[in-house]
Amino acid sequence: MSELEIAVDIQATLGEGPCWHNEKLYWIDIVEGNVHVHNPANNENKVYEVGEMIGTIAPRESGGLLLSLPSSFAFLDEETGTIDKFCPIEEDKPENRFNDGKCSPEGRFWCGSMEHAEINKKGTLYVLNADHSFSAKRDGILVSNGLAWTADGKTMYYTDSGTKRVDAYDYNVDNGDITNLRTVIQLGEDDGFPDGMTIDKEGMIWLAQWGAFCVCRYNPKTGERLQKIDLPAAHTSACTFGGPNMDELYITTARSRISEEELNGPQKKAGSLFKIKTNTEGIPAYTFAG
Repeated sequence: MSELEIAVDIQATLGEGPCWHNEKLYWIDIVEGNVHVHNPANNENKVYEVGEMIGTIAPRESGGLLLSLPSSFAFLDEETGTIDKFCPIEEDKPENRFNDGKCSPEGRFWCGSMEHAEINKKGTLYVLNADHSFSAKRDGILVSNGLAWTADGKTMYYTDSGTKRVDAYDYNVDNGDITNLRTVIQLGEDDGFPDGMTIDKEGMIWLAQWGAFCVCRYNPKTGERLQKIDLPAAHTSACTFGGPNMDELYITTARSRISEEELNGPQKKAGSLFKIKTNTEGIPAYTFAG
């Protein structure tokens, strides 16, 4: 494994949602409402200013991006920057916003909501189908976060950060049903909170641990931690594989809820997009079929 490096030196308030697509790394700043597109070939970082908070993004099969906004979903046209909202959702819950999300192998979009204040369990995990119909799959969530699927599509991993664990479900690709809930990773008192995650070709989970200055690799069959990547930012928020060989791990971080003393000192690079070359390969991002 190579040394950790900064892919984009930026002060994102709440970097999240990294996704490798079309040889570029897409990611967002939730709080600032910005979609970032990093092209490592020329080191360009293009920014789309959406104008409201963004929960997450996913590539769309027909082109462009799918976004989750505070009370709707939307499509972003990369050529024009146009935002087309659809599927009003949770309009009766102004105290909520969307957080992490991802597409499943067959092209459904999974995304969870959470309370801004992160005090009450008012969040819901939704699935958006290709025909733009949606349904709630799980409620009573504090902070809806990372998602990942095994290569065969039969297992879905999910975390509500408030539980400090990663759960697994049996996944039905035909109808999107999730069953047989069980815990596969349980974080300890000093391990921070489970945030965004990704999976590699060996079926191992790479988990960003908010508050713990790290991303760790776990075996979901045993719960064992296999590897730890230390970062100069306490709030690691999500990670994904990318690069020509899909062996580079990109990691988003945040500056929110960090003291000025820390931001002017040891955590001055918090909010940047980091990357590190690993000894394994990730699974390409799935696209939204609608």
